[in-house]
Amino acid sequence: MGHCTWLHSFRLVCQIACATCIFIAACGGTSSGTSASSSPTTFTLTVNSSNPSNGVAITISPADANQAASGTTSFTRTYDSGVTVTLTAPASAGSNKFSSWSGCGATGTVTCTVTMNANATATAGYTAPAGSTITSVTVVPNPATAIVGSTLQFAAHVTGTGSFVSTVTWSVLPTPGSALGPGDIDGNGLYTTPYPVPASGTVTVMATSTQDTTQSGSATVTLASPAATTGPALAVDAGNRTHAISPYIYGMNAYALTPSTAKAANIAIARWGGNNTSRYNYLLNATNSASDYYFENQQGSYDVGPTGNFNDLVTSDNSLGVKTLGTVPVNGWVAKDTTSCSFPLATYPSQQAVDVSRSCGDGLYPQDVNGCASPNGCPITGNDPNVTSNTVGPSWAGNWVTSLVSRFGTAINGGVAIYDLDNEPSWWDAVHRDVHPSPFTYDEVTNNGIATAQAIKMADPTAEVSGPVVDYWWNYFYSKKDVESGWASGPCYEPWSNPIDREAHYGVPFIEYYLQQFAAYQAKNNTRLLDYVDLHTYFAADNLAFSTAGDTTTQQARLNSTRVFWDPTYTDPDYPQPNYSTDSNYTANCSIPLQAPEVIPMMHKWVDADYSGTKLAITEYNWGGQESINGALAQADILGIFGREGLDLGTLWGPPDPVKQAPGLMAFEAFRNYDAAGSTFGDTALASTSSDQSKLSVYGALRTADNSLTVIVINKTYGDLTSAISLANLTPNGAARVWLYSNANLAAIVAQPDLTVTAPVAGSTTSVLTTTFPAQSITILVIPKM
Repeated sequence: MGHCTWLHSFRLVCQIACATCIFIAACGGTSSGTSASSSPTTFTLTVNSSNPSNGVAITISPADANQAASGTTSFTRTYDSGVTVTLTAPASAGSNKFSSWSGCGATGTVTCTVTMNANATATAGYTAPAGSTITSVTVVPNPATAIVGSTLQFAAHVTGTGSFVSTVTWSVLPTPGSALGPGDIDGNGLYTTPYPVPASGTVTVMATSTQDTTQSGSATVTLASPAATTGPALAVDAGNRTHAISPYIYGMNAYALTPSTAKAANIAIARWGGNNTSRYNYLLNATNSASDYYFENQQGSYDVGPTGNFNDLVTSDNSLGVKTLGTVPVNGWVAKDTTSCSFPLATYPSQQAVDVSRSCGDGLYPQDVNGCASPNGCPITGNDPNVTSNTVGPSWAGNWVTSLVSRFGTAINGGVAIYDLDNEPSWWDAVHRDVHPSPFTYDEVTNNGIATAQAIKMADPTAEVSGPVVDYWWNYFYSKKDVESGWASGPCYEPWSNPIDREAHYGVPFIEYYLQQFAAYQAKNNTRLLDYVDLHTYFAADNLAFSTAGDTTTQQARLNSTRVFWDPTYTDPDYPQPNYSTDSNYTANCSIPLQAPEVIPMMHKWVDADYSGTKLAITEYNWGGQESINGALAQADILGIFGREGLDLGTLWGPPDPVKQAPGLMAFEAFRNYDAAGSTFGDTALASTSSDQSKLSVYGALRTADNSLTVIVINKTYGDLTSAISLANLTPNGAARVWLYSNANLAAIVAQPDLTVTAPVAGSTTSVLTTTFPAQSITILVIPKM
């Protein structure tokens, strides 16, 4: 990461690690860029209408790359380069008559054509009959009350003279002076509430005539909280200890991490990783920013740790009692200086974007330069990688570890604890295309990973190794060579369409093959080289990583999608079944069935089948919304899931800014520092259940240091819920202490009055605690145990 994240549907989410994030929009994947050899170049056709501005049914032929065809304005379709698209508009829209198309050929007839050699917009224009006039617009219901967390349908009534157009454009206006969002309304008048609610408690919904934009009507909407009600049943079994909870699930990446944030969150581990650590030269304290920022060599690793110098990060981590996870190169290259760049303007003039301060380009020719036909630019190929970088082998990592041991000691004695085997090989041919233009293969990542791990272990036998640090759903099952072969192979042009590399490796999914080869090494040499199987999981619904909270529909999608880590009933169209010929539900057609990712159970299955004893790491993830209580709930839910499901290591990418994103920080503090005195959630997981986890999540643990039961309950709804917690096999030793984090105070976790725990009645071993969990809140309970 570093970091633009591409998902399999080729949509983009971008967290900019530097001033600019550079990518080739025509390609797909998951990382900070794309590769030159990928799926066919695609372009977007936007279809609009005027008078009315929406609601006009347009017939389209052929269907687009997603098998979508006709639609109702306004809408978009995606086509491969060179496809000719025919659009047909109705002769009338209401009482308005078709007049002409703009943006395409044959503009005077209802039918026109567009050849997709670039992004295009076609607009069907209509005119109102002579003499028609709009006299008023009214909105109903008015006034209205909307329950937070729900939707409300509005309708508009347009009056006028003559054959007027009755369509409107909807909008929702916030209370003047309020910085809080007002919610959203769609083109049909369906309103979705915001959270939190503006201080006034009201917003204004407006409908504006499409024929005469001076005519509009509005309704005042009062936003009301749901009524308090009974919540789902909760249960924690103090006698059912499922497994130890690793402290390393409470980790963060060092990118943008300040010592104050690390201390406040009481994190256990910090990962030095990301795109610009892949080519770090420890001898020079130099790296290359790759596609994230003009492929420039620079001093240190930008915004990673206190100075960008890895040694300084280790020193800082040690002072805080935080373990360090470092990244070593596997892709074969390191920066050779702190001044050069891969695409200098002196060699490659007229590039699409330029860092004028260093006369370095982004490695793309713009359209109409050097034969480039794409409006998104064309990658420069054939550059000399030696301009910026030197080739290195596995011994380089071993020598670096040796130097770290001499400075900080071995891992077991306070040195660097764990080493990642590079970063996101899925995108070496994109992010690092200036030195690694070819897609990764099974053999390259596996064999180089084994050799590099061997060098690390020889230098420090007590250090642990984590790999392959893969971030893209499809690359869990296929190499990038397979994926790009599939993108180029019809009729489906999907990552699984032509898996030549997987077929050459006995049909074994990539990560399982990787584990099997490390297991084979250990069986032969009696030495474990791989300690963690390591994934990146940007699996928030709707590409919500790094986004703000959004309206309540978006917020609910964010919270619901934490189920991707564990729930066998949760599916997402971005993560379907891998569709290899031996899969149980393999299909030869292009519409493959969905499959529950169950990410952590899937990792457990891999390890159980392929390399027993390997631990599980998720070293990058982000669910967004960290500035809001919604993001805090999602982050807290993820930390609870990590502990319950037996993850061994987790590091959030994008540590929360303690000023602008305090809620994201508080989610960590709920588990690691809820009383601001370093008190933590328990270290042994207890069987814990909620009858409806979509409303209340519950996570229980035993804190062995003081024999206390710790329970965290997350209310994901917008109303207060009163529930009883059954505490099986527990005899309390006093009242429960309580802390609360909610939208009432986003700056702190607040101590609450103690709660009575009802001890077991005669013949029972179950205690009961009943309380109200406020809307959108995290409640921490600490119950002393006999």
